[in-house]
Amino acid sequence: MTTVQYRTPTAAPAFVRLLARLGGADLPDAGPVLSERLGQWIDWSRAVSLSRALDGAVAPEAGAAPGVDAHAAAVDRVRTSLTDAIQRGAPADADGDDFAPFRRYCLERQRAMLTGTGPLRGRLRDALAQRGGDLARLAEVDAVMEMTLSPREQTLLAHTPTLLGLHFERLRTAADGSPDSTWRALFRRDLQDALLAELDLRFHPIDALLAALRTP
Repeated sequence: MTTVQYRTPTAAPAFVRLLARLGGADLPDAGPVLSERLGQWIDWSRAVSLSRALDGAVAPEAGAAPGVDAHAAAVDRVRTSLTDAIQRGAPADADGDDFAPFRRYCLERQRAMLTGTGPLRGRLRDALAQRGGDLARLAEVDAVMEMTLSPREQTLLAHTPTLLGLHFERLRTAADGSPDSTWRALFRRDLQDALLAELDLRFHPIDALLAALRTP
């Protein structure tokens, strides 16, 4: 039976806590406040765009738009499809002592998340823009924030397979050549949990836009 010691995480988003646990890292007790982080990440041109989005009055866009229920159904379809793909588990060829098949699987799921959530977020922004006023302003702000933060987000998420690889090696080493496959089952569960947590993270802005669209 494989036993792996995990560090006790501090308060942080679920996805960050999970990766810290799998990577065997300690989380800092506190970090810079959000405004300080944004000040480091947003250059002057993005700051100007953000200021205009926050201050400008936006008129409704012309044309008929799908109802809120249609957008909610689309969000549910994409979320369910991506969740089901993760819950089906890693492919059969990822059962040995080589992490490479798991890495490929993780990258495939991450690409699927990006492909599925990106257009969905854009369509929700378009729907908000058609409402005009504060909702249209929110759509503009979200567009600027996505352009500003997405490259950094993708860079950070690219480390997920690396952390999972370290976790894989620790479990394999702890098994010490034992034929017991418990450690592989444990890793598959942790891999699935990490991907589901990442999926939840990627849906945060989508859920927020949908909630705004439901505003009377």
